[in-house]
Amino acid sequence: MSSDLASALRRFGHEAFRPGQREAIETLLEVGRLLLVAPTGGGKSLTYQLPASLLSGTTLVVSPLIALMHDQVAALERVGVSATYLASTLSNDESRERFRKLAQGHYDLVYVAPERLMLGGFSGLLADLDCPLVAIDEAHCISEWGHDFRPEYMQIGSVLEALPKARVLACTATATPVVRDEILERLGLPADTPQILKGFARPNLSLRAHEVGSRQERNRRVDAVLSEALANPGAGRGAAIVYAPTRRGAEAEAQRLSKQGWQAKCYHAGLSAKDRDLSQSLFIDGTLEIVAATNAFGMGIDRADVRAVVHLGPPGSLESFYQEVGRAGRDGEPAIGLLLHAPNDFPTRRYLIERGGDEGSSSPEVIEHKWNLFLDLMRWADGGTCRHDAVLRYFGDEEETVGGCGICDVCAQIGGAATADADAQDPEEVSLIVRKALSGVARIHGRFGLTASVALLCGKSDDRLKRSGLDQVSTFGVLEDKSEKWIQRLQRRLVTAGWVGFEGGDRPVAILLEAGAAVMRGEVPVRLVLPSETRLDSLAPARPTRNAAAADLDSEALALFEQLR
Repeated sequence: MSSDLASALRRFGHEAFRPGQREAIETLLEVGRLLLVAPTGGGKSLTYQLPASLLSGTTLVVSPLIALMHDQVAALERVGVSATYLASTLSNDESRERFRKLAQGHYDLVYVAPERLMLGGFSGLLADLDCPLVAIDEAHCISEWGHDFRPEYMQIGSVLEALPKARVLACTATATPVVRDEILERLGLPADTPQILKGFARPNLSLRAHEVGSRQERNRRVDAVLSEALANPGAGRGAAIVYAPTRRGAEAEAQRLSKQGWQAKCYHAGLSAKDRDLSQSLFIDGTLEIVAATNAFGMGIDRADVRAVVHLGPPGSLESFYQEVGRAGRDGEPAIGLLLHAPNDFPTRRYLIERGGDEGSSSPEVIEHKWNLFLDLMRWADGGTCRHDAVLRYFGDEEETVGGCGICDVCAQIGGAATADADAQDPEEVSLIVRKALSGVARIHGRFGLTASVALLCGKSDDRLKRSGLDQVSTFGVLEDKSEKWIQRLQRRLVTAGWVGFEGGDRPVAILLEAGAAVMRGEVPVRLVLPSETRLDSLAPARPTRNAAAADLDSEALALFEQLR
């Protein structure tokens, strides 16, 4: 087996596997099923392409990335793997010819767009197909609780039922533990299906988040990052992607950057296919330095020298943000990922969620789930601990946490460097305040929620504390010089840091986790930035108002907004 893998790897032009690739391939071949979670650019495609070259029969790869199928097939053909794709972009004659060859076993690997799965010709062919492996790319699209649900993915379970002997590989670049469980359930895979999480740590990527109060401040932030990452227009230092929340915003940013001398174009779904293809090809071949785009850009883009990814506003979830920002620094060289956000992002996002997007209106449960995904992102942006470690904990990848990456904006501040947003904080004072806050959680551990801990710390009268005698303990009022809102924000940062958790189902109570207890006892150092004393607490779930919600929408969205109103 080992010699076969090594020989096949060289056939694909590689001398060594990336982290997790060999383990994934061996698990797939031996166990017959696998859920692989690895970041964009982490080499997931090799985990099904290499087995396809070794196994007899035709491997099926379900993928929504139709625009990339032609290039992927051409790359496989160059290394001697017979491949093709089936998608709606083909003519009827070409589709019939490819179906004929597929039925004859002509191909080693076939890419299939998910909407083609249940067409009569394809579903009828499955029963007689010699298929050793089905790979599902972008598998998170099958989850209604994921950030990119696609209804056509719900048909994949039926395909797997028609191919009971085939191995199954589900791949995704981003999936929380809840989404991973749903992927297995929807595909009909057992709960004990092996799961491999690898490569989420990006030690070369400096993650940053800043709140901005005006468009001028936002522009200054963008310009500063571009200057840091790319130097000057024409310097040949690589490329950047600037994500805008709206089509109009993408166009305006591309124009602004072009006027500064950058080779920049915009990209969004409202452009013609010709214009989109032009922007994409010029970016890939190195002609463009910057693409200002909506989230329609980037899926499958493989340019190694992207030095910065900037979000002019927050996307819908931490999954979306990390997938998009992961397009920077794929060559392993230093890169920057910057998220800019503003207080009115909250009502705007709530409005967009309730509007339902392209899928129309959503159920109350789905609306609240999407809202919570957005709040997770904003808590991450507000968090005072290492941004890399917070992301890894969010995805359940505790193994790769490093106790501080050393290069994100929070680690820089913890290390004593003043930032544009705050002065350096005294480590001893931070440690003392954090330990006091954790002691408040320890007092209510397993009995009450965090609101009781906040009341305890600020010395506020509370019936729960009186009944349990906690208004008489030494911890009562230990942070009385701080406001209630400030303590609430500090407690959220303790949760983000992995020191405080919850249990109890529908009526959760706060618990002090073992890592938090070690911090409270002074056994491990405190790596956390305290909340600003002056910044308003913007993380409460705000309801949308007409003016705030509509403030940053393009003309099309504004028209719809008025109709709905």
